[in-house]
Amino acid sequence: MEKRVITGNQAIARGFYEAGGRVAASYPGSPTVELLEAIKDYPEIYAEFSTNEKVALEVAIGASMGGVRSLCSMKHVGVNIAMDPLMTFTQTPISGGFVLVTGDDPGMSSSQNEQDNRILGKFANMPILDPSDAQEAKDMTKLAFDLSEQYLRPVMLRITSRLCHSRSIVRLEEPTEPIYKPFVPDTASYCMLPPYTYEAQHRMKDKMAELAQAAADLDINRLEHRSDEVLIITSGLMYHNLRSVSDEISVYKLGLVYPLPIDYIKQLAEKYQRIIVLEEMMPFIEDELKIHGIACEGKNLFSFTGELNIEDIELGLLEGGVLTEAKYAQLRPIETTPRAPLFCAGCPHRPVFDILKKTKAITIGDIGCYSMGLLYPFEVLKTNISMGASLGMVKGMRKAMDMNGDHQPLVAVIGDGTFFHSGLSGFANLQYQMSGEENITYLVLDNSTTAMTGGQPTSGSKSMDGAGQSILLDDVLKSMGFTDIQRIDQFKYKQAAQIIGDAIKRPGIKIIITSRPCALHFKIREPHFYVDPKICIACRSCIRTNCPPLRMKEYEGIGLKSSIDPAQCVGCSICAQVCPVNAIKRFGDEAKGGSDD
Repeated sequence: MEKRVITGNQAIARGFYEAGGRVAASYPGSPTVELLEAIKDYPEIYAEFSTNEKVALEVAIGASMGGVRSLCSMKHVGVNIAMDPLMTFTQTPISGGFVLVTGDDPGMSSSQNEQDNRILGKFANMPILDPSDAQEAKDMTKLAFDLSEQYLRPVMLRITSRLCHSRSIVRLEEPTEPIYKPFVPDTASYCMLPPYTYEAQHRMKDKMAELAQAAADLDINRLEHRSDEVLIITSGLMYHNLRSVSDEISVYKLGLVYPLPIDYIKQLAEKYQRIIVLEEMMPFIEDELKIHGIACEGKNLFSFTGELNIEDIELGLLEGGVLTEAKYAQLRPIETTPRAPLFCAGCPHRPVFDILKKTKAITIGDIGCYSMGLLYPFEVLKTNISMGASLGMVKGMRKAMDMNGDHQPLVAVIGDGTFFHSGLSGFANLQYQMSGEENITYLVLDNSTTAMTGGQPTSGSKSMDGAGQSILLDDVLKSMGFTDIQRIDQFKYKQAAQIIGDAIKRPGIKIIITSRPCALHFKIREPHFYVDPKICIACRSCIRTNCPPLRMKEYEGIGLKSSIDPAQCVGCSICAQVCPVNAIKRFGDEAKGGSDD
């Protein structure tokens, strides 16, 4: 049997393939981007990055109803977007097995919140599996499809950022033969309107009760007895972290975290002096046990937020008197100088935010690479809530300010990926019940890709391999009735600054579309620039554009002046355009050339 060292994401993709999966859909969002990209390596499977998570879920639902095993993956906040169809789909019986993979993000390493989607899984009446390593991720993916078809339920496979990206040894097996079940129209099963939904609720409840009764016999729920003093109930990656701390504590390791085998846990509770629940984020398992009258503790010992690493677990067990000495608690990471994220060299967003910073206008932000415009040194964006939120928010803020006699201009930004994800409805609503004189300037940052998650194509762009489609933003906006639309080249800095500045000053709703593609994804590189230190006046205008190749440097006999690292410079020219004394030149433009090395 072949073995490979692969990530959790790749393991789930392999599990889907081995389970005979045929249709997968997703919307790119860390930590689950790599999952669908790994599925694309199997040509037998149709896989797509959809316009948003709701559409992705609906594509997978349609495939499941159409009779094949289907999978939908997204990051934890993406499930919020998909909740409308999900909450109804869980009432319908399953034809082809269906698995929803949610990538939770303890510690918010790449997210705006830290919601615990086990709660959403319970809310939607879905069984929830929680693997602890890549091998379990593959195995539980296959099991999820079996459970889905056996109990007629969509199943949630809940993974976390660290499991998505960590690697371990995984055994590869041959795929099972895919099963196709022809769609049989059945109004009572697939049309969720009263009176059919009443029976569907009872069917859903009965199937979950059946699974709860069978849960204790599942191999993925196992007891590791050491002593009768303390039993720790845990799941996922926390199991391995706990075992790194101690192998002397009794553990009930859960693979199925909902529904829980409550009757079996009640029997265990009679045999142990204490029950402690170890879980990241919300006290989900702890609360479930307490609801059923099982005395336990957990969040009094462990944090409700962030990742629980080995030393965190050890400290909690020390505080709870389970351990008497520390091995890891003293091994705290060495403090290092924090480094904020920044735009890539040649990023087309950089000149836009440099211009906006100089306008001093109130700017409403959105989700994407450009969210970094709220960080130093730009600090332009004043809000950051959710994808597409800037459209409704800027309208509501405009109404509120105008009511209070505050007519200062408002600016908002959105990327092309977010435009198609959740911006269309906001733009359709933007003009509704407006007088036409409200001062709102909207910048659509069209970089032809979903950049922050790895360069997946948007509905308005084609990827380098030809995937995707080309919907012109200008045409979409014109069809909605917007007339004040301009497309600019932000690398023509002075012209772009003039157009943006003029738009901010005049009344009405103005839309400006920036047109430069992502420098990283499209591998844009022109001859580099260099600084002539004899001309440079050390004003730092170029440094304030926050481009990675730029820094201040001590020149012998000249002093501290700006400099450019030629190895990092991609030749975007913004630094040269903001220099007031023309001290920055493109290499090769002059006969003598030059470099500041």
